[in-house]
Amino acid sequence: MAAKWIELVTGSLEQKKQYKQYKRRIETLPEPYGSAAKALQRYLMYYGGITTDGDTTLKMFGDFADLWERAAADGTPVRAIVGEDPVEFAETFAEAYSGTRWIDKERARLTKAIEDAERGEQK
Repeated sequence: MAAKWIELVTGSLEQKKQYKQYKRRIETLPEPYGSAAKALQRYLMYYGGITTDGDTTLKMFGDFADLWERAAADGTPVRAIVGEDPVEFAETFAEAYSGTRWIDKERARLTKAIEDAERGEQK
């Protein structure tokens, strides 16, 4: 009973556990993969490509960790992964995981506010 109440307030405890596992995977990457993955992760968080759906976000982060772990194991150069434009790589990577993003909610809210204001003008 308490767990359901806590999850109502904080979100899924299982998702939080999975996110912590993902973070550990990134933290344990050897260099230079760890630094590159952390930089890209930071960009992804600020870019806003993160969805509001926890399952989709966790899938993206899991795939992201898989990518860097495989690259480290194979000795793939960082540039071979991200290419010449790391920003383009990060944004393309994020866009591959569809779902409702935070900005989508704000776009809808803004559109509704303008429509409501417009209706108020027409009275």
